[in-house]
Amino acid sequence: MKVHHLNCGSMRTIDTAHGSLPAVCHCLLVETDRDGLVLVDTGIGTADVARPEENLGADFLGRAQPVLDPAETAVRQVAALGFRPEDVRHIVLSHLDLDHAGGLPDFPWAKVHLSEDEHRAAMAAPGAHPEDRVRYRPAQWAHRPHWVTYTQTSGDPWYGFDAVRPLAGVDADILLVPLGGHTRGHCAIAVQDSGRRLLHCGDAYYFHREIDPDAPQGHPGMDILQQITEVDRPLRLANHARLRELVRLHGDEVDVFSAHDPWELARCTG
Repeated sequence: MKVHHLNCGSMRTIDTAHGSLPAVCHCLLVETDRDGLVLVDTGIGTADVARPEENLGADFLGRAQPVLDPAETAVRQVAALGFRPEDVRHIVLSHLDLDHAGGLPDFPWAKVHLSEDEHRAAMAAPGAHPEDRVRYRPAQWAHRPHWVTYTQTSGDPWYGFDAVRPLAGVDADILLVPLGGHTRGHCAIAVQDSGRRLLHCGDAYYFHREIDPDAPQGHPGMDILQQITEVDRPLRLANHARLRELVRLHGDEVDVFSAHDPWELARCTG
């Protein structure tokens, strides 16, 4: 397999106490041997760029200040790499937040893989959590995707994580790893790349120093944003600890990165 690291949505996340912070939507495009292309998260899509107020909403636009560059959308980057959009046959999502699922309408034929808990929460939105109306945008799945959902109560162990599942119908080494706390069904996605594992952690954390195994350090502005958007703080923080242990014990085997840290994207593409 060959893996491409994409930025599918530059942002300037607002933090009034510490200035404006750069952020990205780090997605993966995986070339498989027999199952076409697999897109890991989709970032911001073409409909979001064309109709930001309708698709993304004023709260997100004010908070994240997305650049909204059509060239950064996944479908444009797939074409720039020499593929047809139809070559993307599968999409696997860490979760259904609007900046992770915005590209779904650009690939309406693709099967969309995600956790059952995440799918249920998004389809029921707005729910009890005050962020539900911000994070889940039904316009992004109004085309009625072909959902493929996975329970988080069964599966195999993987580097200290439980209930890990391979993607159904995909003959490639791609795994869905439950990593909750940010949303109800949030998952990481593990991808094999040239003898080394990549672990795309979605929004399990925001800032690379949070998972430093020796001297973990958050960013004050990002910490506030994580607290606003979390649904289960003890679980989120416990997963930070598990990721630090993963880096400590297996950092030479597994490359861990989150969806929004621009320094980690630069490391992966440098």
